[in-house]
Amino acid sequence: MEYVYAAMLLHSAEKNIDEDGVSSVLSAAGVEVDGARVKALVTSLGDVDIGEAMATAVAAPAAAPAAAGGGGDAAPAAEEAPAEEEEEEEAGGFEGLGSLFG
Repeated sequence: MEYVYAAMLLHSAEKNIDEDGVSSVLSAAGVEVDGARVKALVTSLGDVDIGEAMATAVAAPAAAPAAAGGGGDAAPAAEEAPAEEEEEEEAGGFEGLGSLFG
């Protein structure tokens, strides 16, 4: 994640996002730099409009709470599902142990 943050910092400082810049930011932050990861990041960001991506990313979390709050029955159903799975696992576990004792 710190690699992406380094690129965002360079973007906000209106600097070129290149391998040297990302490596310098990471080194200054005390992060051990992996050259392959830096190169992959810089290559993958070559065709990305970072300003637009950041604006889109900021808008996404604002929409998430509205979607979660809108479905009143969705949250309880999600909470019930793991409990049912645990009950099934426990029952299967006891049956498996019972077969060991005959």
